[in-house]
Order: sequence, then C-alpha cells, then structure tokens
Amino acid sequence: MASEKRRSVNNEIYHHYGERWYTATNDPVAFLRSEARARNPWIISEISKRFSGKNIRILDIGCGAGFLANELALQGHTVTGLDASEPTLQVARRHDSTGSVEYCLGDACRMEFGDAVFDAVCAMDFLEHVEKPDIIVREVSRVLKPGGLFFFYTFNRNLLSWLIVIKGVELFVRNTPRDMHQLRYFIKPDELKLMCGESGLELIALRGMAPKVFQASFWKMLATGNIDDQFEFVFTPHTLMAYIGCAIRK
Repeated sequence: MASEKRRSVNNEIYHHYGERWYTATNDPVAFLRSEARARNPWIISEISKRFSGKNIRILDIGCGAGFLANELALQGHTVTGLDASEPTLQVARRHDSTGSVEYCLGDACRMEFGDAVFDAVCAMDFLEHVEKPDIIVREVSRVLKPGGLFFFYTFNRNLLSWLIVIKGVELFVRNTPRDMHQLRYFIKPDELKLMCGESGLELIALRGMAPKVFQASFWKMLATGNIDDQFEFVFTPHTLMAYIGCAIRK
C-alpha cells in the first residue's frame, strides 16, 4: 500500500478498448457492464420520481462507452456525454441506438457548458480517476440547475477495498492492467459528502454496492479469470467498498 501513494491511476488504458467495452469477458472492463446493469435502473427510477416522468437534460461525465448515457437517451432524455478519450466516444456513438446523444471530448475540470443548464449530472466510475475530485464536484454544481440531481458511483478508501477492488481484481481477473486503480484516489463517503456540501449540494441518498458472491458466475471468475454477462452487482446496506449516491443542488 505504501508504494501506491507514489503512483498515479493509468487512465490511458481506456483509449484502447474499442469494441471490447461491449464484448470482453477476459478483462475487468466487463465489471463496468455488470455495474451498469445494476445501477442504471435505479438512476432512471430516481430521475423519473424527481421529475415526474418528464424528459430532462442530463450530462454524463466520464461517460466512457455510453453504458449509462445511451440508456438515458432510450428513456427520451436529452443527453450529453463528456469524456477525455475520443476513441471511447467513438464506441459510445456506435452503440447509441437513438442517435441522439451529444458526445463531447473535454475536460471535466473545465467544462465548456454554461451555468445551471442541466437537470441532472452523472459521474459513474469517474471520481476515483482524478487527482482533485473536489474540482469536479464544484463544476457539477455550477452546471446544475437549482433542484437538479447529481448521481455518483465510486469506491471507499480502506483496507478492505484495497484488498478486494484492487488486489483481488489483479489476482483473479485476466488482463487487469497495471495501475487501473490506486487506493489514494478512492474517496470515503464522508469526504464526498463534505465536497458536495462545500459546493452547494445536499446528499439525499447513499447506497452500497458489491458483487453478488453466491452466484455461479462469481465462482467462475475466481476459477477462470473471466467475467461473463451473468455476473451481478447488488445493492448493500454498507458502503465498505463501492457506493452510489445522489445529491441535490440547493
């Protein structure tokens, strides 16, 4: 763990996945698909409840290959996806069956959007990939309308998450790249709550997430290093490893 304090996350790996974003099973990118299958319905439901089923304008920061953005577009929302990887955005565009998502290349620390223009902003598997997540949260608050929602998903920083999310994946999942995650980038829930509060956002929901261990695909992963499409993540009453939440713009 001491050596990790001196290392940075390798975000360059995401430039090279191509269609593997949607097809790979022998690579931890398959976890992202599994996570999306668990959390997308919850995000869609929370948006529908908050906005009474109306179509709204949504920004997906660090959108990757469009696992969330394309689902939101299918619900009829006006969606913008922002990412720093043009090759990844090209994959997202190819998988946008609505042809309506506006995918943009850009820096989430300095977003080229006006103030208070989005009804909701999402940041899935993103905050633990930047050096200063508080800057991202401030930018999120700036582009959100009053009453708008900020959805996030990230990892808690503790020994358990280091053992499972970092070392466990390196040990048991094939083709895990070096420095995919670093513990020092993980964020404790109280830290993220404080970042939100300092930026005019109030935390209103927080749920833990973890792999469903009593499933055949989990044991298959341990035995073979492959993650099939039956692999599941589930919500948990604790936030010891991963957690998803929502904050509202005051």
